[in-house]
Amino acid sequence: MDLTNLKLFKAVNTRMHWLNERQRIVAQNVANADTPNYAARDMAPIDFKAILRDQQRMQLASTHQGHHAGKGSGIVGEGVLGEKQSFGSTPTGNNVVLEEEMLKVTEIASDYTMMTNLYRKGVGLLRLAISKPGRG
Repeated sequence: MDLTNLKLFKAVNTRMHWLNERQRIVAQNVANADTPNYAARDMAPIDFKAILRDQQRMQLASTHQGHHAGKGSGIVGEGVLGEKQSFGSTPTGNNVVLEEEMLKVTEIASDYTMMTNLYRKGVGLLRLAISKPGRG
């Protein structure tokens, strides 16, 4: 069974790729905190709740003519790079605020942990669904 074909796992995978890219960009911002005229960047947010909401709609198999057909949806596109809005810059023209970047790092780590747990729970539910009765 290929988990990447299941819609929930596709959504989690999309979010994890977005978080990886955002972490790379935040690391670049921190590395260039003292570079003159460096403009800090960030990822444009994606609406992960909408992605999950769309992915939870499953196509049901119709075994009888009287059954209703469900409707599904695809994954929404990934975020796009954008310049960070800043409240000021240093005299050298750099607008990286290390405190803000560290908050982003913490947020990214927390979101990644949440996605890992969601993936783990999804695998657990699949194991439960395919297990033989009485082997719980």
